[in-house]
Amino acid sequence: MTSEFRDLERPQALRRKDVVLMATVTSFEALSHPTRSELRQFAELFMPIFSASSDEARRQAVAALAQSPNVPAAVAFFLGSQPIAVAAPFLMTSTCLSDEALVTIARCQGTEHARAIVSRAALSPTVIDALVGLRPDISRQARSATAEPYPGSAPVEMSRAEVDTSIDTDKRAREEDLRRRIKLLAGHVERVEGDRLGLRSLSEVQEALLVRFARNREATFLVTALSDILTTSRWLAERVLLDLSGRQLATVLKSLGMQSADATYILTRLYGHLAEATGGVSEAESLWQSLDEEECNARVEAWRRADRYTYGADQAASSLFSGADTDTTQAEAFVEERPVRSSATLRRSASGFRIR
Repeated sequence: MTSEFRDLERPQALRRKDVVLMATVTSFEALSHPTRSELRQFAELFMPIFSASSDEARRQAVAALAQSPNVPAAVAFFLGSQPIAVAAPFLMTSTCLSDEALVTIARCQGTEHARAIVSRAALSPTVIDALVGLRPDISRQARSATAEPYPGSAPVEMSRAEVDTSIDTDKRAREEDLRRRIKLLAGHVERVEGDRLGLRSLSEVQEALLVRFARNREATFLVTALSDILTTSRWLAERVLLDLSGRQLATVLKSLGMQSADATYILTRLYGHLAEATGGVSEAESLWQSLDEEECNARVEAWRRADRYTYGADQAASSLFSGADTDTTQAEAFVEERPVRSSATLRRSASGFRIR
């Protein structure tokens, strides 16, 4: 590598563009956190040098940049659009290609690029849908390319058996495409266990606060935390906690995705009868296992809608801070300077007068 950098010091006529390309890539890899200006300079310098270099140097540069997480978007799209012999490692491993770039490359470059994209370790649902939709077009292009006669060749009559074979092939391709689409739709409908995407979930801080308030049996703080997490009025949170069976609170915790151990601990601390064990399993654990997460989500959303209709967004929001306003007013009244008491005021108070 040192000798390659030394070549940069030679006169312009002797400078080899392949060496310049590899030196540019190496210097860019040395930047752990490149600035916006450095990314722009690299994009402006890289593309002309890459276009003027040999195929071997291009493959080496693409293989090196495929491991870099900082490649600019324009350069990444440029490399992904190269011939498949050069772009394959970049399409299969680079994390700098966005979903839009992958879909565009698959649509514009053809079958080989699409196959390289399919070989990536992870694909988003958007890219999968686009690739599935591209399959009929790709198959149609391949059949049309195969059906084109060579220049100077005479047309050949296809026999009935060959026609039937091609029809069966098309039918199988359509059935396979439909089967893949159904599997993809089923994967979207049936949520994978542990997938909380798009659902109301607890953060680590919120979960820790709920466990702490339940451990100390601080019902007021627990009501405030629940109403804040659910973005509802305090009345709904109080109604949930007043259910002595614990089922409503378990339903809320299940819909929020709380861990089983933390949820059963909260239930046993707030409702003592749920700590009783039958056959080595506590009542809280049995209650938790009997709840279905989808049903809990639907029930909690119905409670939230009813709460909005009953109290309204403004009243729900004001109820969250009413306790804080009351505490502030009491604190201000407490720190007011109290009047100095004399013996006369004490005698009057003993006679039934109220002390200020």
